[in-house]
Amino acid sequence: MDPEFWHERWQKNELGFHQDGINAHLQRVWPTLGLDPAARIFVPLCGKSRDMLWLAGQGHKIVGVEISPIAVEAFFNENQLTPTKSVETSFTRWQAGEISLLLGDFFQLEPRHIEPVGGVYDRASLVALPPAMRPRYAQHMAKLLPPGTQTLLVAFDYPQSEMNGPPFSVPKREVESLFSPYFDVELRYSEDILESNPRFRERGLTSMIEEIYRLRRK
Repeated sequence: MDPEFWHERWQKNELGFHQDGINAHLQRVWPTLGLDPAARIFVPLCGKSRDMLWLAGQGHKIVGVEISPIAVEAFFNENQLTPTKSVETSFTRWQAGEISLLLGDFFQLEPRHIEPVGGVYDRASLVALPPAMRPRYAQHMAKLLPPGTQTLLVAFDYPQSEMNGPPFSVPKREVESLFSPYFDVELRYSEDILESNPRFRERGLTSMIEEIYRLRRK
């Protein structure tokens, strides 16, 4: 899956992965991580997620990365925010208040782009990637994060044969295999969300479990 795939999805407004509201599990589980309210939170492959507004509302500084200029511009426009822009090597940083989005390729990120990072929120990043890209993603996340950094990871477990991703199914055994070399992995919550997401039933799913993990960088 190359960048052109995502550029095309945003150009065609094919945003089945986008969630208009604030993720309910974020609101429920995030406070249990016990992070400093002033900590900077990294949001990989952030799209135009409104979850970033909720996190900022908790006092956090936000730094996201997104490859689609359509998504970055939409986030600021839809939330009536006027960003300033600056160029940093391979990225353009769009910033408004405590929220900054780096327009560019996640895999070109270096720790200096997101430091100091105090936590991570991944709702639509891991599940956006096909199987072949996930090990590289986990390895790169490990390179970006200092020891002790906590991540709230949202993943889905459903019969992959019933629906093409994204979002892809990444079951518990795969999450553990990908991240356990670098992180302590703890499943915090799981829920069958198919009834409340009819768009996935319409795509042919018979089951869809949303799973919430706490990862802690070793």
